[in-house]
Amino acid sequence: MMHRLSIAASVVCLTVGTAVAQTHEHHHQHGGATARCTEPTLACASVATPFLASDGTLWLTWTAGGQVLVARSHDGGQHFSPAVALDAGPEHIDTGPDARPRIVVDRTGRAFASYAVFKDNAYNATAFVATSSDGGRSFSAPRPLTDDPASQRFETLAVDPDDRLFAAWLDKRDAVAARAKGAAYAGAALAFEWLNGDGKSLAPVRIAQDQTCECCRLAVGFAGPGRPVVLFRNVFEGGVRDHAVMTFADAQTPGPVYRVSVDDWHTDVCPHQGPSLAIAADGTYHAAWYTEGDARQGLFYARSIDGGRSFSTPLPLGAPDHRPTRPYVLAVGDAVWLAWKEFDGEHATVNAQVSHNAGQSWSPAAVVARTDDASDHPLLVSDGRHALLSWLTAREGYRLVPLEDQP
Repeated sequence: MMHRLSIAASVVCLTVGTAVAQTHEHHHQHGGATARCTEPTLACASVATPFLASDGTLWLTWTAGGQVLVARSHDGGQHFSPAVALDAGPEHIDTGPDARPRIVVDRTGRAFASYAVFKDNAYNATAFVATSSDGGRSFSAPRPLTDDPASQRFETLAVDPDDRLFAAWLDKRDAVAARAKGAAYAGAALAFEWLNGDGKSLAPVRIAQDQTCECCRLAVGFAGPGRPVVLFRNVFEGGVRDHAVMTFADAQTPGPVYRVSVDDWHTDVCPHQGPSLAIAADGTYHAAWYTEGDARQGLFYARSIDGGRSFSTPLPLGAPDHRPTRPYVLAVGDAVWLAWKEFDGEHATVNAQVSHNAGQSWSPAAVVARTDDASDHPLLVSDGRHALLSWLTAREGYRLVPLEDQP
């Protein structure tokens, strides 16, 4: 069944104007920081990450002026609470091109925010987490995710179906140890831990997979309580950086690594483009990613109905001549949504499509947002009932765009 995609009438826009702290991509190239805006406000942000709670509260975290800030909205983004700074700043926050501060909220309303700070010029960082138990009015002092002195980047927090907090990140402790012995080590390790309500470790940090790509975001979902699923760019034999998925057998037991697609991308540089993952209520895994492999190039989507052991033939996304980039996938009820960004040489657009049969067929792609200035990555969020696009652009500001599909 095919559906026509449209934009719901209500679009929230919090004006940013022309001030922006960092020029982000119109396609898959990235600009550097500028000095035009240094205030710790959303008007000076270059990246903003949302979380939509089941009660409709929009939590937004962003970086500006060397600080990480959080604010809340109870009216769909029309008004925000006063922003709360997580750090004293200014610090060299890791914001790109595939990194950003993040926030998740459990069913009790406790919030967990994370970010990473560079500590040298070699892109080594320390990842931090801060918590709030008063509805976001204040946060605890940020604490490192681990006390290991090596680098931690691309930290991702997720709350499982039993309201337990899982953290995964890319860790360089094994790479440092290998170099000390004169041994070769590609990339970084995929590390994980479970945290309590104060953001403290419940058990020692563990390495789930060695020698993964060190510079791409992770995607995390759950196959059930205590069973994380991590989609990541792995380093396969011969220096091939293709995507892989790992489903945990239980909270402390990483499962086998399965290849999502044989794209055959031979590279030893940083792609800076991580994947997106959604696990639907029926257990289907939905994956979206970017590659420049020998087998295929561009954006692709695939689905798995056997717990990630095998995936469907990759479906290309977007118009190749518009340089599609930054895919995101979201499952809400019986709907699966895909969104990505394109650039036609003048305008950047966010394109989206929806499936109502577990990814077997899709609506035609439709433009759901547009800008002719710099922009952040398009992100999809849900309160469990509705799908919305979250997008920060230099000209239009922050937008929360409800999506709907019609026959």
